[in-house]
Amino acid sequence: MILSVLAATPLVGALVVTLMPRTAAAARAVKVVALASSLVALALALYVTARFDVAAGGYQLTEQHEWIGPLGVHYALGVNGIGLTLVLLTTVLVPIVLLAAWADRLPAARSVNSYLAWMLVLEALAIGVFCATDAFLFYVLFEATLIPIYFLIGSYGGPGRTYAAVKFLIYNLVGGLLMLASIVGLYVVTARAGDPTYLLSDLSGLDVGTTTERLLFLGFMAAFAIKAPLFPFHTWLPDAAGTATPATSVLMVSIIDKVGTFGMLRWCLELFPGASEWASPVVVTLAVVSILYGALLAIGQDDVRRLVAFTSVSHFGFIILGIFTFTHTATAGSTLYMFNHGLSTAALFLVTGMMVARRGSASISDFGGVQKVAPVLSGILLLAGLSSLSLPGLAPFVSEFMVLAGTFTRSVQAAVLATLGIVLAALYILIMYQRTMTGPLQPEVEHLRDLDHREVAALAPAVVLIVGLGFFPQPLLDLVNPAVDEVVSHVGVGDPPPRTPADLDGISFSGSYAPLSEPTDTEGGH
Repeated sequence: MILSVLAATPLVGALVVTLMPRTAAAARAVKVVALASSLVALALALYVTARFDVAAGGYQLTEQHEWIGPLGVHYALGVNGIGLTLVLLTTVLVPIVLLAAWADRLPAARSVNSYLAWMLVLEALAIGVFCATDAFLFYVLFEATLIPIYFLIGSYGGPGRTYAAVKFLIYNLVGGLLMLASIVGLYVVTARAGDPTYLLSDLSGLDVGTTTERLLFLGFMAAFAIKAPLFPFHTWLPDAAGTATPATSVLMVSIIDKVGTFGMLRWCLELFPGASEWASPVVVTLAVVSILYGALLAIGQDDVRRLVAFTSVSHFGFIILGIFTFTHTATAGSTLYMFNHGLSTAALFLVTGMMVARRGSASISDFGGVQKVAPVLSGILLLAGLSSLSLPGLAPFVSEFMVLAGTFTRSVQAAVLATLGIVLAALYILIMYQRTMTGPLQPEVEHLRDLDHREVAALAPAVVLIVGLGFFPQPLLDLVNPAVDEVVSHVGVGDPPPRTPADLDGISFSGSYAPLSEPTDTEGGH
C-alpha cells in the first residue's frame, strides 16, 4: 500500500495545483504547493527505503490486485534494489527541479499551474514505472509518460518546440507500438500455457521457443533502445533538449530516459535471458558506438544545451554496455551509473540553463570570461562538468570504472574502445568550460549576475550527493547488489574467471564482441 501512496502523492499535488487560481498573485502559492507535494513524496521514498530489507533482496513492499481478469492483468507493485534506487533518484530530483524552475519565464498565455502540474504527473508516472511488476501495467505507465513530456516541450519550450515535441512523440510511439506487439504476444503465449498472466513472477519462469523468445525480446528492446536513447535511435534527444526548459530536460534525461535502461534490466534480462544473450554482440557494439559518437558530436556543438544532450547519448552507451556485459561488476556499475548520471546531468542542465537565461543565448561563442563576474556559477559548472567526465572523487567515476572493469573481463575490445570515451569527455567538457568561463571578459556578459540564494539552494543537494557518493558509494551498492546478483544469475552467464597477463598475450583488438556462449538447443527457450 505504501508504494501506491507514494505514487499518488504527486498526483494529488498536481490536482491541487491545477485547481488553484491561475493569476499572477497566486503564482507563488502554486509553486509552494507543488514543492511541498514533491517533498512529501521524497519523505515517503525515504520511509520506503528505511523499510526495505537490503539483506533479504528480492521484491518487497509488494501489493497485488486483479485489474482485468480475463486478460490476466493485475495492479501489481513492488520494488527491488534497482527499482528503489531509481525511485529515490526521481524523488530527489523533482524538488530540485521545481526550486530551480521557480523563476522560469513561460510563454505568454501559459500558466505556471499547468507547467508544475505536468511535472508532478510525470513524477507520479515515473514512480509507477519503477515499481510496476505487471508487464501490462508497466506498458500503460511507460506510454503515459509521453503525455507530460510532450506538453512540457510543446507548450513551454523555446523556438522549434513543436517540431521537437512531435519528433519526440513519434519516435517513442513507434517504440511503444513494437512493445505492444510483444505485450500481445505474452498474452498469447501464457494463454496457450494455461491462464493468461502478465505478472513478472509468472513470466520470469515462462518456457517458450527460441524464435518466440527472440521476437518478444525485440519488441521490448526496440522501445527501450529508443527511450534510452541508444544509437541510432537517439536523434530525438538533442532536438528535445535543445528547445525544452532546463527543468523539462532534467526530468526527461535524468529520470524518464532511465526507464529505457531500467526496462532492459527488469524486462529484457529477466523475461528473455536467452534472447538477451543472443542479442548482446549487436547491443554492445551499438553501445560502444553511442559512447564514441555522442562524445564526438558533443565536441562539435556550439549550443550548450545540445552539447549536454549528446554527452548523455555517450553516457547511456556506458550504461547499456554494462548491462549487456552480464557480469556482476558491470551490471552493478550500470545501475549505480543510472543514479549518478541523473545527478550530474541534472546539475549540468540546470546550471547551463541559468547561464542561458542570463545571457539570452545558448551559443557557447556568446560567452567568455564569465568566471570573473559569476564565480559561484562558474564553480558549480566546473564541478558538474568534471562529474560528467567522471573525475575521480565524484560519483560517476565509481560507476564508470565498474562498467569498464566488468566489461574488460568479458571483451577487451569493447572496454578499450569505451575507454576512449573518457578521453573525449575531457575534451568536450574542458573546451566548453574554457570557452565560456575563462579568457577575456566579453562585453555582453559584463553585467551577468551570479547565482542567487534560491539557485544555490536548488543545486546544493545535487552537488552534495555528487561529492558524497564519489567518496562513499557503498550505501547505494549495498542496496543494488542483491538485485544485480539475481538478474545476472537469471541470465545464467556469470562472471568469467579473472584474466592474467598470460591470458592477454596475443589478444587482437580488431575482432568483434564474441558471443558469450554457444546455444545448446534451437528451441530450448530459457
